[in-house]
Amino acid sequence: MSREFLPGQVIAYPYLWAWQQERGETEGRKRRPTCVVVAVKGANDGLTHLVLLAITTQPPQRGRVALDIPDIERRRAGLSELKRCWIVVDEYNYDVAERSWYIEPGHDILGRFSKAFVMKIATAFAKARLSGRRVDRLD
Repeated sequence: MSREFLPGQVIAYPYLWAWQQERGETEGRKRRPTCVVVAVKGANDGLTHLVLLAITTQPPQRGRVALDIPDIERRRAGLSELKRCWIVVDEYNYDVAERSWYIEPGHDILGRFSKAFVMKIATAFAKARLSGRRVDRLD
């Protein structure tokens, strides 16, 4: 896989929620818009390590941390058909692009958030990360 991933890109990905993993599920129930918040080429392995955040149309539940995605950012990300949506920053999926069962070679990018909004996402993610839930998608 030679495609480059960049922070702020939105891809379709079968995101596995932490509550699903806790129930023993191993597959996301559906492909959903997911934001690449971190994309790093490993110095030792040359592989693309990804941290992915779910985008949902459901308002965040009490005690969860999510950012409301402004209209202009929804359009940039290819999500203009959604009236309102949030990016969940207190849990994430970790995957390696070249070894992923879920990322297809040549898979299209839905869109990309602006640099300013990506910084807002990264800041919220970093704060939430201290108590965040990680779901590894490596089989």
